[in-house]
Amino acid sequence: MIEASTLPRWDLSDLYSGPEDPAITATLERLSGEADAFARDYRGRLQGLSAKAFGNLIERYAALVEGMGRVESYADLLFAVNRNDDGIARFHQMVRERLTAANTALIFLGLDISRLDEETVNRLLDDPGIARYRTWLEALRSFRPHQLSDEAEAMLNELAVVQAGAWVRLFDQTIAALTFSIDGEELSEAEALDRLSWADAGVRKRAARELARVFRENTRLFSHITNTLAKTKAIEDGWRSFARPISSRNVANLIEDETVDALIGAVREAYPRLSHRYYALKAGWFGCDTLAWWDRNAPLPGMDEPSCEWDEARDIVLDAFGGFSPRMADIAADFFQKRWIDAPVLTGKDGGAFSHPTVPGAHPYILLNYQGRTRDVMTLAHELGHGVHQVLAAPQGPLLAPTPLTLAETASVFGEQLAFRHLLDREDDPRARRRILAGKVEDMLNTVVRQIAFCDFEMRLHDARAEGELTPDDISDLWMATQRESLGPAVRLDDDYRSFWCYIPHFIHAPFYVYAYAFGDCLVNALHALHRQGTTGFETKFLAMLEAGGSKHHRELLAPFGLDATTREFWAGGLESISDMIDELEALTA
Repeated sequence: MIEASTLPRWDLSDLYSGPEDPAITATLERLSGEADAFARDYRGRLQGLSAKAFGNLIERYAALVEGMGRVESYADLLFAVNRNDDGIARFHQMVRERLTAANTALIFLGLDISRLDEETVNRLLDDPGIARYRTWLEALRSFRPHQLSDEAEAMLNELAVVQAGAWVRLFDQTIAALTFSIDGEELSEAEALDRLSWADAGVRKRAARELARVFRENTRLFSHITNTLAKTKAIEDGWRSFARPISSRNVANLIEDETVDALIGAVREAYPRLSHRYYALKAGWFGCDTLAWWDRNAPLPGMDEPSCEWDEARDIVLDAFGGFSPRMADIAADFFQKRWIDAPVLTGKDGGAFSHPTVPGAHPYILLNYQGRTRDVMTLAHELGHGVHQVLAAPQGPLLAPTPLTLAETASVFGEQLAFRHLLDREDDPRARRRILAGKVEDMLNTVVRQIAFCDFEMRLHDARAEGELTPDDISDLWMATQRESLGPAVRLDDDYRSFWCYIPHFIHAPFYVYAYAFGDCLVNALHALHRQGTTGFETKFLAMLEAGGSKHHRELLAPFGLDATTREFWAGGLESISDMIDELEALTA
């Protein structure tokens, strides 16, 4: 176990000095006034604006987005490491309510832009300054068939803070407050879940049983949260005339339902040659026909995994990034040198990991729960990939820097690949190579197969919720069905696994987000293959893609690489990379 005191804590003073910083109150007051003035100047007047006036509108709106994002980011980051602090929770809620009120004044903009006729839009896009914002305008106008009246949109925005937002907050605070008693220790969720990958089989089993006990005790609450949010989404989707529950996510990602269906179908079709085959192989390494579910991510038998101290993890990732691009390594180094990372496992802190982009005028921050395992090193590489992407895209400004979900995982998964290859290439011992390779295959299965199984679970859950409220057992039945299909016959799932849908935050925070991980992994597999083949100018093209942020459609960004994510062959090629690694493992085993 890595001592928390040896790990970095982030310094949020680049945003604000603390919750009592007078600049926060002043900023909220200023933003409220500016939002109201913006609405007075432009509501209902877009149709006749000149290109110059429309350009001024964009500049003013971007400044508002930047200002609001800075305050919101600070509140979110502070709350992420202090979920159990009532004072910080109150501060976080205050910021959200104040920003919701300011945002209500701005809702008209997206609606009014959607109502512009094509002739007006084309006239505006003839101006080079406005043409730069083409994808932003397209994203706003993509919701045109689904938008409601100004009054209804304003009402939904204001109610969000006490409806969906309130249920999300309840979920977050409940999860953060859970404790797990394992071997005489009181552990957080992140620490308890980490026990599932410990070398001691008895520890893994005891951790699994305790996780199941605590989740089971809370399934009634989590079921109520899930039912409420699913019904809320169904009502809004119905008013907006979305064809399916997943469609709103796809529209936001500027991707067609059919393309996502092709991805999901390709992965489901590949279950037998990916996850089913690998877990059967792993069961053989454990000398049995099937694995208990708590052994799915266990280290290989007889292969103790060395603990990786923080400084070593930093050097591994920076060396891996530097081997590909010195510029990428230099950007990543800033995260360590300037205290942009919060790494230790702490009570009341969010589990998992993320890289928060904050706003282009500041810089990203990374949250980890670092415990010294190889997977933690890969997570560090993953989140630093996000961070590098966010830094490179920042010059695009607050409207164009955010990356569409379809490409949001590109740099992160690529960073993981670089770190993995760096670790593998420096290792000569066949047993160690098998350990590293198996770990990577498991991570890829978790990224592709598991996330598509999650998406499949969400689709079935939302479809079933349309017929009426679901009991905890109803939800658990859907969970077990999708898990059995994806993991295959070599993994034994008992009743204790039925409640493990409870703790997945994506189901609550961002329905259907999860397919982005599979999208990103398959895309990166294709990109990394080009890199390893020595494709001319690959580094320049790759960094240019990251610098573009959300200023281009994914088709434009992938065109320089000769890739087309809309084809079934593309997905099959990405999945083949995972299959090839399993082939390599089978050869090492023989």
